[in-house]
Amino acid sequence: MTLPLWLSALGATLLVQVVSSFAGAAVPLLGPLLTLRWGLAPQDIGYVSAVVSAGICWFLACGGAMLGHHGPIRTLQFGLLSVAAGLAILSQTGVAVALVGALMVGLGLAPNTPAGSQILMRAAPPGHRTLVFSIKQAGVPLGGALAGLAVPPMVLAFGFTGAIAAIIVIALLCALSVQGFRHRLDEEKGPQNPAWPRLFLSPSSLTRSARVLGTDPSLPMLTAMGVSFSITQACITAFTATYMVTQHGKSLAEAGLYMSVLLAASTVARIFFGWLADRLGTGLVLLSALALGAGGAILLLVWLAGASPWLVYGCMILVGATSMGWNGVHMAELARAAPAALIGEITSGASLFGFVGSICGPLAFAIVAGKTGGFTWPFVLVAGQLIAFGAFALGRRGIAALTR
Repeated sequence: MTLPLWLSALGATLLVQVVSSFAGAAVPLLGPLLTLRWGLAPQDIGYVSAVVSAGICWFLACGGAMLGHHGPIRTLQFGLLSVAAGLAILSQTGVAVALVGALMVGLGLAPNTPAGSQILMRAAPPGHRTLVFSIKQAGVPLGGALAGLAVPPMVLAFGFTGAIAAIIVIALLCALSVQGFRHRLDEEKGPQNPAWPRLFLSPSSLTRSARVLGTDPSLPMLTAMGVSFSITQACITAFTATYMVTQHGKSLAEAGLYMSVLLAASTVARIFFGWLADRLGTGLVLLSALALGAGGAILLLVWLAGASPWLVYGCMILVGATSMGWNGVHMAELARAAPAALIGEITSGASLFGFVGSICGPLAFAIVAGKTGGFTWPFVLVAGQLIAFGAFALGRRGIAALTR
């Protein structure tokens, strides 16, 4: 029996998203072992994360021609192969070689956003499109949570080399498993361009990523809101556990449980908010409301972080749901506003700007934390910028409605 097109599309993109996120999350989890192999301090794994991020930004800026030439499923397969090869190289003892592997991991993780958006925009039922996008995006925290549960036992059972090998095999099996979807989902390719490798290396592709975001009046606002959310999400994931341990005396185990609850809430919220956006018929209002709610939830967490654990768990649920439940709605709105031929490029461009925010946000957070001697004021500033964006977006929409 042949599956409906939308179900095949969702199954393929969700599987690749979960496996890619699983493999990507394994890198920081294996950080202490990797830095030990390289003879570096544990905190130096941050340089590896930065190179992975650079690889993601590179593809988002320059990978449009590759996506158009090969089609989304083949591009996702190339991404999984790049992740597998990158992990193999990353596990070597030489630091310079390992950084090449980190770059390849980043290049392999990045296709999920533009390729997945291109597939789902064509295949998803219009009345449930945002829900379908959100289910696919729920694969990001789900893959990370699975890595947290599975990778440490894999290291204990098989050793470092065996664990890396197992993750590589999982990525390769995933690339093979989606081959059966190519015939149905790669039917609509972009213009065939044998020169795509040259464009992949061309700096001019960076400027094109910015230009395509001007093709619809709503795209700049959606992109700016994505940057604001990306800054918030990156800071929440990077600093919450350390904040709970260093400023509120929680154990590492307690902090780990708090983060698990936060990620679980975000997984469920992505699906729920996708369903809700379809019912409302608009995602921008929901994104604005989520920005206001997330800012308030972060302020509530800062206020109650030293209170009863049950109150803290409640705050974690609110923060995870609001500050990390936006991705699917945002991707669906970008795809809806984009011309059909530019869906991949527009979601890539917006994600590129968002990813720059996710890099710069934690850096600014760390600087402010160093100046103020704690994490309270940085969290307040993160919440404030998100509330400001949400209020501005709602106000702008209200003015536009009054002037019609």
